[in-house]
Amino acid sequence: MKLDFTSLKKYQKVIVHILVWTALFFLPYILALQVEEGGPRSELTRRILHLNSIMNIFWATTFYLNTLVLVPRLLFQKKIFLFFLGNITFFAGILLLNRWLYGVLITEQPYSFFKGIVFNGLPFLFFVLIGTVFKSVSDRVRMERIAQERESENLKTELSFLRSQISPHFLFNVLNNIVALVRLKSEELEPTIIKLSSLMQYMLYDTDEDKVLLRSEVDYLQSYIDLQKLRFGDRLALVVDLKPKEDWHAIEPMLLIPFVENAFKHGTGLTKDPEINISLQTFNNRLIFRVKNKYLEKDKVKDKVSGIGLTNVQRRLQLLYGKNHSLAIDKTDDWFSVTLELTFEP
Repeated sequence: MKLDFTSLKKYQKVIVHILVWTALFFLPYILALQVEEGGPRSELTRRILHLNSIMNIFWATTFYLNTLVLVPRLLFQKKIFLFFLGNITFFAGILLLNRWLYGVLITEQPYSFFKGIVFNGLPFLFFVLIGTVFKSVSDRVRMERIAQERESENLKTELSFLRSQISPHFLFNVLNNIVALVRLKSEELEPTIIKLSSLMQYMLYDTDEDKVLLRSEVDYLQSYIDLQKLRFGDRLALVVDLKPKEDWHAIEPMLLIPFVENAFKHGTGLTKDPEINISLQTFNNRLIFRVKNKYLEKDKVKDKVSGIGLTNVQRRLQLLYGKNHSLAIDKTDDWFSVTLELTFEP
């Protein structure tokens, strides 16, 4: 599991910092105990430990000075000279304070600036490096998280836009069906309107979810097909097999309907002996959806929304499933066929 320190809440970050510096503060005492192996601690050793513990305050200050000030305001702004000058000046101040503390706590030995530079230079450089790396990594992780959030929001917006394009297209086709029934003064007008009402309920409410049950999407397809059967009657040879064994899978709403719409749109009209075959199967977490219709090149419907459905569904499939789907579209011997295969998440 990837630990993202930047995702912690403010109080959690404070607790982590306190724990780390507390451990660092007691580290010299723990090491001294191991060295002495339980023997009595000398007065000089005790005072040296006190000095080292006090110096940890300066190392913490070095860390936060670089993390909060020098790195973001100088190093990241490419003011390299000022960055080094700031750290060198601060280190000089640490040496002066170290000299004063040494004179107060340790009176038995004279202070050596050379030894002071050696003993304090290494931890100083260590905490400068740690502060620089910490700030760089945390900023990068934060920017990556923001970029991922933006990408996710853009994906949701794009999918919502693609879905909204499909719904008016479908509604336009169904309303054309109702107009045809009105002109024919058909008794099937009332059940057709009831069917349309159930479809609208699905489109307006169920499709607000990111995913719906496959059985709901299949019911939606069947209702749409029933509407088309009322319109065409015996003029259209229609073979439908929508009985998936694994209908509990989740699927994006309005994902399959464009293929069916396309078949009725281009598989009827001037086509001689129109025929449409629709089947949907599921097994082993896989879905196979086939739509096949007779097709004449000259029988294309010339309207302003032609082609919206298939173009959008191809884009949606790429965004949502990536390599977990395959879509084959074929035109052979006056037949137009589409085969979609999806792999569901277990």
